[in-house]
Amino acid sequence: MTEEAEVLFERRGALGLITLNRPKALNALTQGMCVAMKAQLDEWAKDDAFKSVAIRGNGDRAFCAGGDIRALYESGKAKTPYALQFYRDEYILNATIKRYPKPYIALIHGIDMGGGVGVSVNGSHRIAGESMVFAMPETGIGLFPDVGGSYFLPRCPGQLGMFLGLTGARLKTTDSLYAGIATDFVPMAHWEMLLTALADGTAPDTAIAGLKDSVPGTFLAEHRDAIDRTFGQGSVEDILAALDAEHTDWAQDTANTIRAKSPTSLKIAFRQIREGKSLSFDECMKMEYRMVNRIVAGHDFYEGVRAVIIDKDNAPKWQPAALSGVSDADVGAYFAPLGEKELKL
Repeated sequence: MTEEAEVLFERRGALGLITLNRPKALNALTQGMCVAMKAQLDEWAKDDAFKSVAIRGNGDRAFCAGGDIRALYESGKAKTPYALQFYRDEYILNATIKRYPKPYIALIHGIDMGGGVGVSVNGSHRIAGESMVFAMPETGIGLFPDVGGSYFLPRCPGQLGMFLGLTGARLKTTDSLYAGIATDFVPMAHWEMLLTALADGTAPDTAIAGLKDSVPGTFLAEHRDAIDRTFGQGSVEDILAALDAEHTDWAQDTANTIRAKSPTSLKIAFRQIREGKSLSFDECMKMEYRMVNRIVAGHDFYEGVRAVIIDKDNAPKWQPAALSGVSDADVGAYFAPLGEKELKL
């Protein structure tokens, strides 16, 4: 492929190497990238010469900042099929990675958010570099933590997944490891050595063991008791009440953060994270596809993207504007079956 391609594929001995190649766009995913990666992964899965697959992002700033939100916004506003086609192909790619028959190693530096999480956390090995910054900030743009968030968030320790899903909190390397988002810390100076070992056919666990390092204590560890106490409640409203009752700066800041998000997104995210704990990965992806179909047909996603990305006034006008305006029936509609339009994995 040419250097201008959005995603590059390379064979290095026993290793298949994927490089996300949109550094100016922080390696944000397009539908074409998702389709191309799925096709290449399927080829490598059938070829015994490839022992493992690794994925990285080009440029200094990001592994992958997510999906190309502006393109999705414009498609939805114009009512073209691109937005739902993107989500369908992205979720199919996420499921392919989750069930991949060979080790799948993500080398994560800089920003790893939204769609970038989908092509990293769903793999078998998630290697954090010093600059890693993870977040699932979707409730702030009228969306929900998708790309498998229904599956991996409720499987984080305690109530960390609910905390991350509702607040969009950013985690650096140490906290990403604590939460289980990353599996190992390997200093970025050693990444080429890791790739060389993988290319030589060394098993990933063996290659990583010789290069990984330890990290100091974490913010999440310090606040873990409070997070478990407040985010283990039975509703978003109860979580906010529990935070208000804490009377600490952290709790007040956290409550204020949540109150700025889309009320609809908060309530559907709460339900997806609770329900996802007992669902298989494929069931989670099918649930998320039902949800995103309703998001694309709604209001808050477009208003959130307008406020955060288009106009950058950070003053979204959510509809409804308060949690009290989002009924159980409203929430349930996001999870209703799609009939013949269901996601097929």
